Amino acid sequence: MSFHKITSSFTAAPQLTEEAVAKAAAEGYRSIFCMRPDEEEAGQPSSTRIAEAAARHGLAFASFPVAAGQVADSATVARMAEAFRTMPHPVLGYCRTGQRAVSIWALSQSGILDPDEIVALAQSGGFNVEPLRPQLLPLAPVGGRKTFSVVIVGGGAAGISVAASLLKRQKNLSVAIIDGATEHYYQPGWTMVGAGVFSADFTRRSEASVIPGGAQWLRSFVRSFSPASNEVVLVDGTVVEYSVLIVAAGIKLDWDAIPGLTETLGKNGVTSNYRYDLAPYTYRLAKELRGGRALFTQPPMPIKCAGAPQKAMYLSCDIWQSAGVLRNINVQFHNAGGVLFGVAAYVPALMKYVERYGISLQFGSRLVAVDGPARTATFEKDGERIERSFDMLHVVPPQVAPDVVARSELAGKDGFVEVDPATMRHVRFSNIYALGDVAGTSNAKTAAAARKQAPVVAGNVLATLHDKEPDYVYDGYGSCPLTVERGRIVLAEFGYGGKLLPTFPKWLLDGLRPTRLAWFLKARVLPSLYWNGMLKGKEVFAKPARRNDA
Repeated sequence: MSFHKITSSFTAAPQLTEEAVAKAAAEGYRSIFCMRPDEEEAGQPSSTRIAEAAARHGLAFASFPVAAGQVADSATVARMAEAFRTMPHPVLGYCRTGQRAVSIWALSQSGILDPDEIVALAQSGGFNVEPLRPQLLPLAPVGGRKTFSVVIVGGGAAGISVAASLLKRQKNLSVAIIDGATEHYYQPGWTMVGAGVFSADFTRRSEASVIPGGAQWLRSFVRSFSPASNEVVLVDGTVVEYSVLIVAAGIKLDWDAIPGLTETLGKNGVTSNYRYDLAPYTYRLAKELRGGRALFTQPPMPIKCAGAPQKAMYLSCDIWQSAGVLRNINVQFHNAGGVLFGVAAYVPALMKYVERYGISLQFGSRLVAVDGPARTATFEKDGERIERSFDMLHVVPPQVAPDVVARSELAGKDGFVEVDPATMRHVRFSNIYALGDVAGTSNAKTAAAARKQAPVVAGNVLATLHDKEPDYVYDGYGSCPLTVERGRIVLAEFGYGGKLLPTFPKWLLDGLRPTRLAWFLKARVLPSLYWNGMLKGKEVFAKPARRNDA
């Protein structure tokens, strides 16, 4: 077997065998990345076998499967980039021929290496990635220095929204957004993709298209934070200096924390609406299932949108009920927590649907392992391990703070950015703010929370720039449109301490019961509000309150 060296850190190879893994270990490789789906052709060694062989030889292993002829989506590329940054080098990546391995590596290096260099390195190993050039973005010179009044880490919903809010208030403000992603997603829409209501493409636009006018996009990733010197260092060595820093780096979906999960996602009946590429598979599984056992999981908090795990379940049950097969399906909800929903006022409405669909609630049950080919999930409950066979498994992965944040001085004990829950300012560094999923606050981690936080942070950042104390305050607002059936939603809106914070009067929209109006908002209004309002700095239903407001 021939290995094709691309750089000193990365080598590509065709399909590995257990003997090839031994060769890799002997040649000094320390990690193996699989980029090939299992069962692509007859006789192909499974990723599980290769992972076991790697473990026997002391090598780390990770899987980023991409189907033949397809370009890896940004979520897969981001996971590969993160693994490449954190796992031991040198890395040996494989697929059927090595081409996909090199292509995913090339995309993962966008914003880290120059496009010409990426293409040339691939070519030196015998691979052509020239067709990917439009996705390989140019860099600032290595070791350069840039200075801005405001630097925003993260170009997701929170980062783009706060940038737009800032520039709407002060057009000439010097603002930089740091993010290496090339695509931007409307993630709240993935629940609807998993039910066949939206197409996946409906939730995706290019990152370039959402960068606010007046902001400079630094297409890279942060290597480290240096709050004492008001700097962040990018992975290419560029130093970015700021007067005020805003951290909006999101949350890490830790798929690899559950053994066996990563390599079986998207096949063997295992899916998740928490990934763009998998939500359509959720819908396919729900449409095709006519009997058997369907398991839905929820990990310990915190997670993005705590209602999303059960949204997938209710909408799948609605599909089965409409098809007349629900009675043939054993539906179980394995929730690591102890309650159906964290705000008790909404539980009665949800329980009616639990009973209507015949769902078995398994509280205190945490998914700890998956065997895809055997279609078996292992749960831990009350100190015991319990195996459950499945025909469909919808997984929500454990979620933690991004590594670069968790290991920094900005992090609190939980790894998230330690901020004042009202002003969103860091408790120790007065010129640093955070918002969105990365903020160490107790509110629900939803896009609706970021929508309310953005103008608060924008106003307070401008106060800080003018040597004034921040006085805009965030009340913990979060919204979770609980899709209990196609056409009806329980619109949960609440703040810190579970206080109900409805946007509309009860006579118009009663959030404590399922309504068609709430569905209309979710399906028709909220996507437009996201793309054309929130990301444009328009404060629709989001006017910030001041500390001394009555």
